[in-house]
Parts: sequence; C-alpha cells; structure tokens
Amino acid sequence: MSTQPFRLEDLMDILEHKAGLPMPDRTSDANLTFTDIGLDSLAFLAVQATLETRYGFELPDEGLQHRPFTDIIAAVNARLQEVDVA
Repeated sequence: MSTQPFRLEDLMDILEHKAGLPMPDRTSDANLTFTDIGLDSLAFLAVQATLETRYGFELPDEGLQHRPFTDIIAAVNARLQEVDVA
C-alpha cells in the first residue's frame, strides 16, 4: 500500500477543520510554528487525534508542537513510511 506524502496543505487542513484555524491564517511557510500562527497545545492534540484516526498512529509529542511545521511534516512522513513498510 503506497501512501501519499503528508504535506503542509494537509496539516493546514487539519488545523482549519479540527483546531479552528481561521482560513485567512493558513500559511504556506513551513518554517512557522503553532505559536507563530496563534495556536496552542490543543491544536497539536487535534493533529495527533486526526493522525491516529486517519492513519492509525499517534505522533509522539517530543516537543514537536514547538518545532517548525517542516519537522512535524517530516515526522508524519517518517511514520507513514514505517506503517507502509510493516
């Protein structure tokens, strides 16, 4: 089973639909963080819950909620590869 890569757009969709990110606050800058776009740890929890529902795994915290979106996207894609290989 081949899974499409997780992209910044996918993360923004989750944040908009599950964490209440207003559409005008969506960003195309993957170097920003949750804090940079006005979101808190509850938004990260929404991402974790959505990933678990959608892909069957929860992204570990490991400080990712304070890291740039590029790190979160890379972590999701790494987990997707692990699941795809298994």
